[in-house]
Amino acid sequence: MKKIVWAGIMTLGFASGALADPIHGTWQTIPDDNGHYGHIEISACGAAICGTLVRAYDSAGTQLETDNIGKRMVWDMENTGGGEYDNGKVYSPDRDKTYNGEMELSGNSLTVKGCVFGICRSGGTWSRVN
Repeated sequence: MKKIVWAGIMTLGFASGALADPIHGTWQTIPDDNGHYGHIEISACGAAICGTLVRAYDSAGTQLETDNIGKRMVWDMENTGGGEYDNGKVYSPDRDKTYNGEMELSGNSLTVKGCVFGICRSGGTWSRVN
C-alpha cells in the first residue's frame, strides 16, 4: 500500500510541471513610441507571474543592445481566472513609467493595459513567439 501511495505522490509531483500557467512563454510587444519592440519571457516568480525583456528590436527588426535586457517589465501579476491577470505592475521603458497592470490572454494574443493615477494606457496586444 505504501508503494501505491508513494507512486501517486511522485506522479502528482511530475505532473505539476505540466500544469504551467498558459501565459508562460515568450511574447512580442507592439512597437513603442520609438518604433522599438521586444520579446518578453513570461514565467512564474513565486506565486505570481513576471515578465523579463529578453530581446529588443528597432523598427527595421534589427536586434538592439540595451540596458533594459534582463529587466523585469511585468511583475506581481495574479492569474484571476478566465484568462485574466491583475494586481501586478507593467513597466514601459519608452516612457520610463511603471503602471498598475492587467492582462488578458486569448489564445496566442495577450492584451496588456496599465494605469497610473487614473490615467490608463494600452500596452496593445502582444503576440506569442513560443
